[in-house]
Amino acid sequence: MHFYRPLTALKALTFDLDDTLYDNRPVIQRTEQESLAYLQNKHPELREITSSELHLVRAELREQEPEIYHDVTEWRRCSLVLLLQRQGYSLQQAQQGADDAMDDFAHWRSKVEVPQETHQTLQALAERFPLVAITNGNADPHVFGLGHYFQFILRSGPDGRSKPFSDMYDNASRLLGLSPESILHVGDDLTTDVAGALRSGFQACWINDRDRSLMAVSDSRLLPHIEISRLASLQSLL
Repeated sequence: MHFYRPLTALKALTFDLDDTLYDNRPVIQRTEQESLAYLQNKHPELREITSSELHLVRAELREQEPEIYHDVTEWRRCSLVLLLQRQGYSLQQAQQGADDAMDDFAHWRSKVEVPQETHQTLQALAERFPLVAITNGNADPHVFGLGHYFQFILRSGPDGRSKPFSDMYDNASRLLGLSPESILHVGDDLTTDVAGALRSGFQACWINDRDRSLMAVSDSRLLPHIEISRLASLQSLL
């Protein structure tokens, strides 16, 4: 554990989910593969579609609606509606097809393997502090056994703009009834988690479990309060 700023008294902790509490990379890879296979099998017109083509449709939609990226689930769903309409489906048919595809996506997106260390750490912390999840993603912690540790879960889109915008940080502080400086946010991303938290008045913990150098990365302009390499190190705060 490395300290860069003095920590003040903590009354709550907030957590990023993906790549902070578990490795999200294999989940995303498998979800993208299964989602593509679903479209190819369900819709003969899309049998030859590629992942790159799906990303192009999403990029096109973001050009048309620049703010849609804050809600990654809605962005994906609307992209599928657009794609199916271009295959000759009516709006109603395209919306139903997109909803069905999103159900399949949600199934794979939340097939997360959570390390036992994560369970042990969250359990120990939850006995002392209220915990909150703040995520830009769309995995459902209740499905893979983490939901019960949190007082509530805030998601970009329904609960405000995505990190590093302050919306969800401000909401967490308000819902907890605590001042921002009494809350420690824990996350793996120096921009969305560390910079976003600090700019919102939170204290920040950077989890660096991939041996990255804080001095070498391009977005390290704001130093976290602490840096850890293992989630379990947070138990020293108890």
